[in-house]
Amino acid sequence: MTQLPPTTLHSPLPLLDTDVLRTFVAIAECGSFTRAARQVFRTPSALSMQIKRLEETLGHALFVREARQVRLTPEGETLLGYGRRLLKLNEEAVTQFLAPSVSGRLGFGTTDDVGTRILPGVLAQFARSHPAVQVDVVVGSSREMLARLEAGELDLILVTAGNPGQEIRGDIVHSEPLVWAGREGGLAAQRSPLPVALAHSGCAWRGMALEALDRAGLSYRIAYSCEHCAGQEAAMLADLAVAPFPLSLVRPPLKRIDPGLLPPLGEYQLAMVRRPGADQACETLAGQVMAAFQKL
Repeated sequence: MTQLPPTTLHSPLPLLDTDVLRTFVAIAECGSFTRAARQVFRTPSALSMQIKRLEETLGHALFVREARQVRLTPEGETLLGYGRRLLKLNEEAVTQFLAPSVSGRLGFGTTDDVGTRILPGVLAQFARSHPAVQVDVVVGSSREMLARLEAGELDLILVTAGNPGQEIRGDIVHSEPLVWAGREGGLAAQRSPLPVALAHSGCAWRGMALEALDRAGLSYRIAYSCEHCAGQEAAMLADLAVAPFPLSLVRPPLKRIDPGLLPPLGEYQLAMVRRPGADQACETLAGQVMAAFQKL
């Protein structure tokens, strides 16, 4: 077995500076030194020097520099994963010792279509940053969430914006196409009158779907009605009906129905509403929710 010289065995590896890592991650995510410089409040030349030193330290080129953008090399892609984890661990360590101790309870309300997309990651992140805060999660309709917020039962809610009779409140945090969906290989979309599965009366999806069908003059019948989108999904899986559904939630064996067969539905939006006078823990959770949607 070949042994390394003692000087090599005991030579410490260089440490990665978190400030440089933050610069590296910003450039990787922005795809540009100029845009990243605005984000970290430094000049592009300063960022270029930091990256040059980092590449010299690691012995590998991290970016391929092109005319108007930069892209990661294979080594850069590897470092990006490590960099994000190291920055997250650094934040958690500092928060553990320097952040003010926050405890108590926080009521968080959301519609069921949101839960499968961002809640697991957001709640896990919040538990790490605020371990002494208990989060009570309530899932229900937008109308119910707004009523409970006004009654002081909830501190932060995510609701569908634009529900009939509902004033748009809070901050719009997400927007995506609402599309017609059905079972892959199913026949529901070809039936006449068209069988549709809709949420409860007063839901924005329901209003958008009925308005589109009426405007197009299509014959339809409400074949299935349910308070939750899981019920609509069940009707589609059984090929009993088609339904308006967020594009990001259309997963096999469901498929988006050919846009040429049914009238377009447009975009739907999610709004985040805080209770007046919300505390620091609520603001932190709100920020984490917004960041999660930006990554979708």
